[in-house]
Amino acid sequence: MPYNKDVDARGLSCPLPILRAKRALADLETGDVLRVQATDPGSERDFTAFAKQTGNELVAHGKHENVFYYFLRRRT
Repeated sequence: MPYNKDVDARGLSCPLPILRAKRALADLETGDVLRVQATDPGSERDFTAFAKQTGNELVAHGKHENVFYYFLRRRT
């Protein structure tokens, strides 16, 4: 999936991946996509809740080896 910005949050524990994503999303334009790489096992739950709370769209997510990937589209 194409994306406009990437955040490498591998090795960071909650809430740092969310905080880095929030900061990166603020720099994007509406409709842009942010990719986040994380290794925290709780990040799937966290990013699903984060998208709902902020009004952004979690357009895709998955896991490859030990890395979770999240693609968030900025809505507001």
